[in-house]
Amino acid sequence: MSVLQRILHNRLMLAGAVVVAILFVLAVFAPLIAPYEPGALDTSRVLEPPSAAHLLGTDGLGRDVFTRMVYGARVSLLVGFLSAGLAVLIGVALGAVAGYFGGWTDAVIMRLVDIMLCFPSFFLILAVIAYLDASIWNIMIVIGITSWMGVCRLVRAEFLALKKREFMVAAEGLGVGPLAIIVRHGLPNAMAPVFVAFILGVAGAILTESGLSYLGLGVQPPDPSWGNMLTEGKAAIEVAWWLSVYPGCAILVTVLGYNLLGEGLRDVLDPRLRNR
Repeated sequence: MSVLQRILHNRLMLAGAVVVAILFVLAVFAPLIAPYEPGALDTSRVLEPPSAAHLLGTDGLGRDVFTRMVYGARVSLLVGFLSAGLAVLIGVALGAVAGYFGGWTDAVIMRLVDIMLCFPSFFLILAVIAYLDASIWNIMIVIGITSWMGVCRLVRAEFLALKKREFMVAAEGLGVGPLAIIVRHGLPNAMAPVFVAFILGVAGAILTESGLSYLGLGVQPPDPSWGNMLTEGKAAIEVAWWLSVYPGCAILVTVLGYNLLGEGLRDVLDPRLRNR
């Protein structure tokens, strides 16, 4: 069965791809899709339930919830991709060096991975954020530098197998330098699981950012984020359920979509499934 056929037969992966595509459209075209400005106040419509004028209702300041949800998708997209990208960059670099060189280099890098894994990631992020400004850029950097260990292990395992392959041995025999071998020959053959890890990492970064924003350590008001929208809705949950339900559902569906897409890609790219 070809790759395209396996993609078309994987309905869960296609469902995840649709969710991710919708998120992209909302984030990129937010100014065109949102009916209001995200910070526009209307004190005459405070805590108004969903209606034709405000599809998802209004919050305690009369701001349109749908508009803020759409702009919140931009935050999720930015944090997810940049955080996961930074984690992949660090993990690929360290994993490739560890797997290719082996010996004491491998031992040092793997002990660093073990040390990082000893700390609960979310609490480590909380500790770092407590000493920094709670800006979106600091959040992305902190999430990225605390999430690279899994990618590092994946790439290391791939390089341990690849460095014994004929084309790698031949490149070494021809006098090609280690950096060139890693970049030109190793990485192109080790990127399939990394791409899957990146997609799954986006979901994890979005969930982490939402948790930080919910605790007041993430994106700060008045900038819209699904996490801080949940916090704002917590105080009025008995009279304005829509302030908590819609952001919560957005986080759930988005993370589920990325996970379905990542798991589907893992099935499609797994060489053990190509002849099935």
